[in-house]
Amino acid sequence: MKTKAISSIFVLFAIAVGMASMAPTAFADHAEVAIVTVDESGFSQACVDDGCYVPLTATVDVGGVVTMTNTDPTGVHTFTSGTVNGFTPSPDGIFDTSVLMSGDSFEWVPESAGEVPYYCMLHTWMIGTIIVQEAAAEEHADDHGDDHAAEEAAAAEAAAAEAAAAEAAEHAAMEHEAMEHDAAEDVELMVMISDSQVMGGTQIELEFNVLHLNYDLTATQNGEIVFEEKGLHSMELIATHQIDALGSDENPIDVEVVSLGIGAPGNEDSWTGPVGQVTTAKVVPEFGTIAMMVLAVAIISIVAVTAKSRVVPRF
Repeated sequence: MKTKAISSIFVLFAIAVGMASMAPTAFADHAEVAIVTVDESGFSQACVDDGCYVPLTATVDVGGVVTMTNTDPTGVHTFTSGTVNGFTPSPDGIFDTSVLMSGDSFEWVPESAGEVPYYCMLHTWMIGTIIVQEAAAEEHADDHGDDHAAEEAAAAEAAAAEAAAAEAAEHAAMEHEAMEHDAAEDVELMVMISDSQVMGGTQIELEFNVLHLNYDLTATQNGEIVFEEKGLHSMELIATHQIDALGSDENPIDVEVVSLGIGAPGNEDSWTGPVGQVTTAKVVPEFGTIAMMVLAVAIISIVAVTAKSRVVPRF
């Protein structure tokens, strides 16, 4: 009889545990959630299938705290609420972290329930979703010992989840770093140099085929340096610089761009891509936008004066 009684107790306990594990999680407590980036530098879209944010879909209570952290050791990213159509972003203004350097964090407290999509403004293929739910009603236990145990269990669960997220981010970063370094020699950097005459000087426009290029820019005329900047960084694919000199057929401006590597500024040890590649061009500016506007106004004035003159016969 005793054996049967003990067996019955174990059966009841197993049933209770099974019911608890099968209970819906929609009413679980989600007072805090941490989201991290896993894609290093954003140059590759390899993270799209598994998700470029961890977790890809996060759940938090209304009034809870969402901590968004850029754990990418080399790339800069944003967490911007809204959607992306192809490569065209549509921010909705619910939250925007602006640019987060590696290790930077941002906290957001949702005020209403709903589904909030977000993306990286610099790498629009990085997307995620935050589900905001109404906070579950909590029953206060009479036994203060049970309350304390529940708090410790919740804290342990949150710590384990955070550690797992950090480990996943670190693992993904290490894998991506290895892939980036293996492919570094295969990156072919292209630099297009164009110019125009603007405000008594020369405006140089550089067009790159990669993001986050670090470079030196030097311009010389008659063997003298008329413009020199070291350690420049272009977050976008196009960068413009103003040179206080004008070139001509007889006296052109020689422009030289030297690549320093691809990556976040100030983190040279992790830069990839070609280093020391030199691109040059001779600049003889054509009429710029302002000059063309002045010329157009002058032509219109001449036509107007000619039309009013009686010397010119009318037909």
